Amino acid sequence: MLRPNPLLTLIGAPVLGLTLGVTGMALAEKPEPPANATLEGKTDDQAQIPFEGLKTFSEVYGRIKQDYVEPVKDDKLLEDAIRGMLTGLDPHSAYLDKEQYDELKVGTTGQFGGLGIEVGMENGFVKVIAPIDDTPAQKAGVKAGDLIIRLDEKPVKGLSLNDAVKIMRGEPGSPIVLTIVREGAEQPIKIKLVRDIIKVKSVKSRLLEEGYGYVRLSSFQAKTGESMIEAIDELKKKGKLKGLVIDLRNNPGGVLNAAVTVSDAFLDDGLIVYTDGRVEDAKMKFSASSGDLLEGAPIVVLINAGSASASEIVAGALQDHKRAIIMGEKTFGKGSVQTILPTSNGGAVKLTTARYYTPSGRSIQAEGITPDVPISRVKLEAAQQSEFGPLKESDLANHLENPKVGQKPATPPPAATEPAKEPLLQKAPEKTPEEQEEALALQDYPLNEALNLLKGINIMRKGEVKKK
Repeated sequence: MLRPNPLLTLIGAPVLGLTLGVTGMALAEKPEPPANATLEGKTDDQAQIPFEGLKTFSEVYGRIKQDYVEPVKDDKLLEDAIRGMLTGLDPHSAYLDKEQYDELKVGTTGQFGGLGIEVGMENGFVKVIAPIDDTPAQKAGVKAGDLIIRLDEKPVKGLSLNDAVKIMRGEPGSPIVLTIVREGAEQPIKIKLVRDIIKVKSVKSRLLEEGYGYVRLSSFQAKTGESMIEAIDELKKKGKLKGLVIDLRNNPGGVLNAAVTVSDAFLDDGLIVYTDGRVEDAKMKFSASSGDLLEGAPIVVLINAGSASASEIVAGALQDHKRAIIMGEKTFGKGSVQTILPTSNGGAVKLTTARYYTPSGRSIQAEGITPDVPISRVKLEAAQQSEFGPLKESDLANHLENPKVGQKPATPPPAATEPAKEPLLQKAPEKTPEEQEEALALQDYPLNEALNLLKGINIMRKGEVKKK
């Protein structure tokens, strides 16, 4: 891996209009090996060429070419073989064709076309990981956990995730109807969306009350760290901040350097995150520089099951340094790093090359960050809670083992079926985004609890000063 580049190093979900799930990566381009490269210096496992396995592969390849019911092109067979080889490793290693690779690179800019949802696959249906703020999906009421069963009139069952994503993409201004199954709803719901150019503003900020700030980070783009610092500076112009809430809920990740910058803004010194892998290039350390943007004022970080990868780096660093109180639900548990290796055909291989660790040496892989102050999802969404709980890294097939605690068995997801009842038509809310945000804030129990906690900390601090 090359030295991290703020535009190319990613950890978390690539922020595309419609992504392929919570698939984090540390993106860096490696040069192709020279033509005279040898296996000298490699371990026995690396140096041995599996001739018997290659012979079997050749036999199967020949059988398909000769006996399959329809002719298959060589490039398709080879590409599918590569995809299968990488998919079998873990949920985040993959082969990217030229189109997918180009989209991934463009995604770091925060502008793209689509509906504005992070998606994955579950039991043959498209599952919404999280809607992105201020996008057609979020405005129309699409929710995390929704299962998409139809795209217009086309059933999703039987489609690959890539095929489903291609259908959902289209020209800005063109409509599409999603039919979804939602926990707590008796019938499927139809939601009409209009595709748009998505310009994701990854940082939002406002004052909750005089002296108490709120910063929402919806993803980690290349300039998220700098944008957050600017937002807090603007809040400070309105008066000294006595406390800050950093909202990382449903933040799927993004650029690693942005996560480091965000953490560094509140830390004077010490380790922020480090990575460890089999090769020397996969071993990296990121440390804080001097200076605390809030000068020691208390911080509460809000997290939930949709907070992944880069979000977990920030939460873990601030928790280990005891710089912030982490409140909410246990996070997703995405603790691996992927490196992008360009291929000669314009595509790339996304390969898991390392695990990352919090300053205290914790690996959050398949474990997640446990909040200091837990807020039960049952308390928040009793009517919608699935008996299996939210999707986690440990639920994904072939997920990496956590070297600290060992691999945990994946919880089987609920069987999703497509009910026979006619769907209900749901119209998009008539409220403006600002009105929606204000209404949500009034009902936001975790945010209100975070504000109350900050106030309580300041009351306790004042009491300690008086005693002295």
